[in-house]
Amino acid sequence: MSGTMPVKIERKGLLMKKKKDEKMHRLSRRDFIRTSAATGVAAFLPGSERVFAAGSDKVRVGVIGCGDRGTYDATNCVNSSENVEIAALGDVFRDRLDGALENFRNNVGEKIRVTEDYCFVGFDAYKKVIGSDVDMVILTTPPHFRPEHLRAAIEAGKHVFMEKPVAVDPVGVRSVIESSELAEKKKLTIVAGTQMRRIAHIVELMKRIHNGDIGEILAGQCIRMGDGMMEWGKPPQPVWSDMELQIRRWLFYTWLGGDLIAEQHVHNLDLMNWALDSHPVQCMGMGGRQARTGPEYGNVYDHFAVEYEYPNGVRVEYMGGQIDGCTFRNDQRLVGTEGSAYFDFGNAIIEGQKPFKYEKPVPNPCITQHADQTEAIRESKVLNEGRRIAESTLTAVVGRMSAYTGRALKWDWVMNASKLDLRPPEYEFGDLPVAPVAVPGKTELI
Repeated sequence: MSGTMPVKIERKGLLMKKKKDEKMHRLSRRDFIRTSAATGVAAFLPGSERVFAAGSDKVRVGVIGCGDRGTYDATNCVNSSENVEIAALGDVFRDRLDGALENFRNNVGEKIRVTEDYCFVGFDAYKKVIGSDVDMVILTTPPHFRPEHLRAAIEAGKHVFMEKPVAVDPVGVRSVIESSELAEKKKLTIVAGTQMRRIAHIVELMKRIHNGDIGEILAGQCIRMGDGMMEWGKPPQPVWSDMELQIRRWLFYTWLGGDLIAEQHVHNLDLMNWALDSHPVQCMGMGGRQARTGPEYGNVYDHFAVEYEYPNGVRVEYMGGQIDGCTFRNDQRLVGTEGSAYFDFGNAIIEGQKPFKYEKPVPNPCITQHADQTEAIRESKVLNEGRRIAESTLTAVVGRMSAYTGRALKWDWVMNASKLDLRPPEYEFGDLPVAPVAVPGKTELI
């Protein structure tokens, strides 16, 4: 593992050309929080909130974060049900917004109803999308921004679909839980992008596990290896400021993506929480970076291994990595007193006293999750996955914190006492030093 700080990429004086744009998009951390609160206040002003009547038909959607995932989720959303349309778009970067707009026009036809007046760019674009005439927002910016965007949306009375993970640190997780509790009081839906919870064979397997078909669970394992991601994102450009570089390549910066254990492997950890109907009580982790050695890979690791302890002494071993050329695996196993279970994207098998193998059709879960939400909105059904995905996110974050520091950690301390807050001093396109790569035994536990 490299413990050196990535060197700053030279920009050759070209940043002067961007100063005017930087001023327009500059937003301090304090302003970022204040504008979220202001959006919530505005929601109670006459004419500021679109009331969605139960049983009515059309659902108008705003998209906040117009990258590949945002475009994918929004397309699935409008195709999941009749009378769903995209009404507003927002992104930090204009080119990302324009790319999404072209994609929507080519793939969803008349379901894209966005005019130039409802295309918003900058760090405050989320406020303007939320303030538009929309019923629901899709939150697909880098995960770092999720807690503030969720808070603003719920305070404004909007339903929310949000991608995982939903935070990158304990402070953000606590914020998401608070917003989820507010959504419950306001009878708003929150759906998380944990589509594996809607894969038909996994759903059926979980029913059998919870019914006791493998007996009392004794231990578990989840492995996700081989998703290289080494060439992810556009190569660094000299004209980019530090902030622009990090946001455009957010996967490689812990403050933006939470590292691979949170950004991607939260799916697998979420499944273990589901199977055990709990979150861990403590963990011990390790990890490092052997392939991602250059400054272009920011400060994230490329492999982790964590032992999670759940209630009743149940141990779950997680191993994950993103290194090209490695054998691919993506599966989960559970061992119980009366049998064992194996499940992945294509299989669900129980061996033991009550054997089972799923062999029925599997509808696309990425469509199902949106269909479930639009139905809940129209029928005023309770559907709030906020706390659940917050706890799964913290499961990943706790493992990362343990691996980064080399310290065994208890869930309760991290959830209630940790002050780790990865927000930068300001949200502006300018200088932003990269934090050093974590070194176990030396990196401070906060």
